[in-house]
Amino acid sequence: MSALRFSGPVLPDGEVREVYVVDGRVTYERPAGAETAGEGWIVPGLVDAHNHLGLEDGGAIPDDEVERQALADRDNGVLLLRDCGSPTDTGWVHDRADLPRLIRCGRHVARTKRYIRNYGVEVEPAELSATVAEQARAGDGWVKLVGDWISRDEDDLTPSFPADAVAEAIAVAHAGGAKVTAHCFGEDSLSPLLDAGIDCIEHGTGLTEAHIEQMVAGGVALVPTVLQTDKFPQFAEAGRDRFPAYASILEALHRRRRDVLMSAYEAGVALYVGSDGGGTARHGVLHEEIRAMAEMGLPADYVLAAASWRGRAWLGWNGGLDEGDPADFVVYPRDPVADLSVLAEPSRVVLRGRVVR
Repeated sequence: MSALRFSGPVLPDGEVREVYVVDGRVTYERPAGAETAGEGWIVPGLVDAHNHLGLEDGGAIPDDEVERQALADRDNGVLLLRDCGSPTDTGWVHDRADLPRLIRCGRHVARTKRYIRNYGVEVEPAELSATVAEQARAGDGWVKLVGDWISRDEDDLTPSFPADAVAEAIAVAHAGGAKVTAHCFGEDSLSPLLDAGIDCIEHGTGLTEAHIEQMVAGGVALVPTVLQTDKFPQFAEAGRDRFPAYASILEALHRRRRDVLMSAYEAGVALYVGSDGGGTARHGVLHEEIRAMAEMGLPADYVLAAASWRGRAWLGWNGGLDEGDPADFVVYPRDPVADLSVLAEPSRVVLRGRVVR
């Protein structure tokens, strides 16, 4: 492979540099015969920290559809995906040099008949720990729990599992070297998960001040998926006739979600960016989630960092673009910190040292 040359301000520090790519790695030593491949603002590859590669409304999808989803994300500058639950075996994506790097959670682990059909593994509390151990082995170091969901019998948003089962399951995952995250819309599921030492919360619209303090103390991350939680009113309307109390809960959570997000940020909870792509959400729209988080009040530079260098470091990859780092980056025609809308217009996408867009 011939050497490539890129030039421009390199984030996060913004220093104007000449970046060379040789054998899939970044170097700042000029190689002979380097071909100029792009100029502009150079940003470490974007991270979608809550993605569902291989999931659509009906559940699992064939490999060609997985490829289509992955390419939509990649062409949007997303070069690292944390899959937060998929019924499709996407392990083969690791072998495709043209597709984003992937960190899989295995399948959602949910309570029997308390989740979306065909999405997850549905179990009773006595089976939770063994199932979590199985999904930890099937994934890439993460497990996804469904922390709460509607109880149709109670017309309420209730925890999926009792506290003792949650504590045992999280301990089992940690003993096996896996981290745990959980879908949580409401308030009641959060304390048992946080008390058990969970690593991350998804959505988190029910967080209280006490929960936020506990997250800061424990280093627990939050991926708020604000485009998804903005759909609460339509979810409420769709179910109002059958589940009026649940509809009211969703509407109340929607009203307070901005306050929750800003409280978490101001307290020092580490926030990351996830599109929730898959199922009812689209792929290839991480830039929309980034802008939506900024529009809720978060500083643009903070959100961009969360979706790029800080998110990459959190997931165990290179945060910056230092000598010898993997050449996964995106080139933009304008400064994305000053204008987040440019994230929809990547000039070049470089993955594993190859220009793929």
